[in-house]
Order: sequence, then structure tokens, then C-alpha cells
Amino acid sequence: MLLCEHVLAKSEGLFPYLSQIVDGKMMLIDETGLLLAMYSYGHPMDLEKDAVESPVWKTIKKSEEYKHLLLGEPYEKVLRQDAHALAFEIGIPVLYNGKRNCIVLHHSLDEIQTVLHMNRNQFILLSILLTLAASVLAAVFSRHFTKPILIIKNSVDRMAQGDLTAAPGILSKDEIGQLSESVEKLGQALQRVDVLRKEVIANVSHELRSPLALISGYAEMVRDIDWKNERKREEDLSLIIREAKRMSDMVNDILDYSQFKAGYIHLKKDWYNLYEIVESEVNQCQQNMDASGIDICLAAEVKEIPVYVDALKISQVLRNMLNNAVNHTENHGTVQVSLEPLKQNIRVSVANPGPPIPQEERELIWERFQRSQHQGGRRQGTGLGLSIISTILTTHEMPYGVECQEGLNIFWFSCPIQKPKDSQE
Repeated sequence: MLLCEHVLAKSEGLFPYLSQIVDGKMMLIDETGLLLAMYSYGHPMDLEKDAVESPVWKTIKKSEEYKHLLLGEPYEKVLRQDAHALAFEIGIPVLYNGKRNCIVLHHSLDEIQTVLHMNRNQFILLSILLTLAASVLAAVFSRHFTKPILIIKNSVDRMAQGDLTAAPGILSKDEIGQLSESVEKLGQALQRVDVLRKEVIANVSHELRSPLALISGYAEMVRDIDWKNERKREEDLSLIIREAKRMSDMVNDILDYSQFKAGYIHLKKDWYNLYEIVESEVNQCQQNMDASGIDICLAAEVKEIPVYVDALKISQVLRNMLNNAVNHTENHGTVQVSLEPLKQNIRVSVANPGPPIPQEERELIWERFQRSQHQGGRRQGTGLGLSIISTILTTHEMPYGVECQEGLNIFWFSCPIQKPKDSQE
């Protein structure tokens, strides 16, 4: 009994199209069970060889659904094995060329699983190959990047062990090259500091040895020879006191600088008259210059200059500036000290005559242990005076610098002018 029939139009491309959209096999069968045509994924199969011997066709002919299909009953079927779907099959009675036929569409899931399995194996193999390639490239690039870093590390380790001439020598233009250049500059700076440190140690040792020798010699002279001569005794004792003070000043410079850098000294600010601080230091320095004939001239337009500073530290700044100027001034020269009011600041400057400081040294002279050649033949001090000035003025947040003009070397700093709170109220 024919339950349903579908009429198919005659078309040569119909069956290949059906097999393509099913993504499998399509079989056309007459009412007697004779296989009329078979297509696989859009391609016709040889009925005498491939089609008849096809396992799919053999399986279909043996099924009960096929027998019912010949009687006109359509069917849908899922082929399974151990609960796994292997294929999907549809049988449909049709009218084709005016005759009763059947169409069976067979979609194999097993083939899809095979393709997926192949794709999975290919993906695994490709992943392994890519992983190996990535590992090789990572090793190559890692060596390429770590080699210059290890060179820089070795250079830094050598510098830490005291070999300040160590340099990486990497000339690339990237960040590694910039790091190498910075390490080389660090080494050069450390070499310069090391040379200056050794020079200052030698200078300090010499300058401490000189007053110690004088103190020891004159003390023995006072004890053995001049103790009865009051005038000679007073002269010898004055020289001993002066040399002892000179040693004390040098030791204080070293201690002050060390304490400043260690952060042990804090500013004790209050309101003071800047003119009085400058005048006091000028008068004290002038008393020590009588033997050399150096004159210190103070010029100030105003004499009431209220400033909020640490007076002892600003006095130390002025003292070191004056000593520096005197050391670079020839006998019978003149050191000029001036207080010049500006808009919101008062500029304090100490100028001494002499050849201009080379441009390349004007920044270096503020570093520790740095000291230019003294023009006046006096080499008093530790070489820390300007560094102490720089540290104190930086702590006070005051600008400072050095200028060379009209045969003068001018060291200066600017102090903000403010009114005390009492006067503001």
C-alpha cells in the first residue's frame, strides 16, 4: 500500500545536488528493488562495480525499513553501535519519470568522525611542531637579549669589586645600548670621584701634618726656649692656637659634609637680619687676611633684610664662600661681597679676581672632593667647602651658582625676602 509519494521533476543535476546537501550518498531505486542510480557527495558511482559492492547499499538491502520502503512507506533511521551514532538514513517513495521509485539518502557520521580524528591528529602534530619552533626561537632570542645583560652585569660586578675601568662596550641603539652607556658614564664618574677622593685624602693628610708639625715644634719651643720671653711666648702660642683652629676647621668640614649627606643635621630656622650675618663673617674673615694684604669689601644697599633661615648654616655658607675667594685671590687683591635686592629675593655674591673658571668645570666644582687650582698660592681647606655650600643651600631651597665676567669669578645665592609674622600682623 502506497502511503505517500513525492513527485520529482526530471533533472540531471537533481540527484548530485541531493547527495551534496546531504553530504553523503543518494540512491534511486525502482519499485522492484533495482538500483537505478547512486551518487556519493555529488559524484555518480559505477553501478556495476562501486555501487553494487558498496557496504552502504548492502546494508540497506538487508534492512526491514528497505522492505517497507518498497511498499511505499517512508522511514527515518539512525544507525548506532554501542550507543554511538554511525549514520543517519532517510527513505522516501517518489514518482520519477512517471514511475514509482524510491530515494534513500544516507549521511555517514562515521566519515565525519574520521575527518575530525584526522583533523585532531593534524592539529596535535601542528601544535607540537609550533611548540618546538617557538621553543627554539625563544632560546635564540633569549640568548640574544640576555647576553648583553650578562655583559652589563659582569661590568657592574667588576666595578663593585673596585675595577672602575670596567665598561660593557655595547654600541646598540636600543634600551640595552642606553643602559650600557649609563653604566660607562657611572664608571667614569666613579673614577673621577675616586681620583678626587685620593687627592683630597693626600691634601688633607698634608695639611693636617703641617699644622701638627708646627704645633708640636712651637710647643716644644715654648717649653724649652721661649717660656721666659713673654713676647715670643705669646707669638708662639698664638701660632699654635691658629694652627689648631685650622685643623679643627678642616675636621669640621669633613664631619659637616658627612652629617649632611647622612641626614643627621636638620635646619633650625628663625628670623634673622641677613646683613648682620654677612657683615659678621666678612669682619671675621678680614681679621685673618692681614698677613696677605687681601681686602674684603662689603657693599649693601639696605641693611635691614629679614630672612627665615638657619643662621649658623648660612654663616657656614658665607664662610666657605669667603675662604674659597681668598684661596683664589693673589696677595693684596680685593674680594667683593655684595647684597643686591631683587624683586622677591636678595642676591648675595662673593667675587674674587682671577682667570675665569672653565665652562666644563662650573658644574663639577660643586661636587664633593672637587677643587680647582688655587691662584693665590693658598691650598687651605679639604675641597668640601663648595659641596657643603651646595648641600646647605639645596636644603634651604635657595638657588645658587657661579658666573665669570669682567675678570671676576662670582659665587652667588638668592634668599627670599619675607616679613616676619609679627610685623605682618
